[in-house]
Amino acid sequence: MNYQLVTEEIVKWIKSKVEEAGARGAVVGLSGGIDSAVVMALCKKACLSDCLGVIMPCESSEEDILDAKLVADHLKVPYKVIDLTATYRTFLETVSDPEYADVPRMARANIKPRLRMTTLYYLGALHNYLVMGTGNKSEIVIGYYTKYGDGGVDLEPIGNLVKSQVKELARYLQIPEKIITKAPTAGLWKGQTDEAEMGFTYQELDNYILYGTASEEAKNKIERLRYLSEHKRHVPPLGPAFDLK
Repeated sequence: MNYQLVTEEIVKWIKSKVEEAGARGAVVGLSGGIDSAVVMALCKKACLSDCLGVIMPCESSEEDILDAKLVADHLKVPYKVIDLTATYRTFLETVSDPEYADVPRMARANIKPRLRMTTLYYLGALHNYLVMGTGNKSEIVIGYYTKYGDGGVDLEPIGNLVKSQVKELARYLQIPEKIITKAPTAGLWKGQTDEAEMGFTYQELDNYILYGTASEEAKNKIERLRYLSEHKRHVPPLGPAFDLK
């Protein structure tokens, strides 16, 4: 794949979408991972100084925070650090119910990306910036994101690139190697990694998306996740239509 052409096309697309919306630029949540680094680099090219990186630790590892700062400094983009840990804990305390003492892990974990989404939209409204998503095609196909969390965005610049292609694009964009080789994680809890949670590797997922090849076990897991997450890839269904005239 010609990653110079890929870069030029995505940058042109971002510019046109920002202009169509009457916006001034872009805001990107920086997680310390490869996807947000690539999206930030593309937005920097598209929007020049009218882009903002936001680092939003929420019981996050120090390494992720440092890696996010590394990306921002490397790309020379302005950024804010907004620690959502106290907000997250206050929210959990506020909504706690003694009838549900054993709250499922994902019910708690999904609050974090939804708080980040709210933060990004607040900053986007302040600056008249669009909220840029950092989802890649691999994640989107199987619904590996939080509905109205990291899936709540205005644009998905790398949404048609699978994870392996994002890695190659990152190298073309000269993202620090430390970020490129880092184990992908959503940072939802300590020690969490994408591949351990999914039950297959990104390479297996990419091969299935691009070429239809995978082991029977991986294929079954991928198809099941795709089926269960179908609702994430559509706007909410409307109720029955009526003639109101």
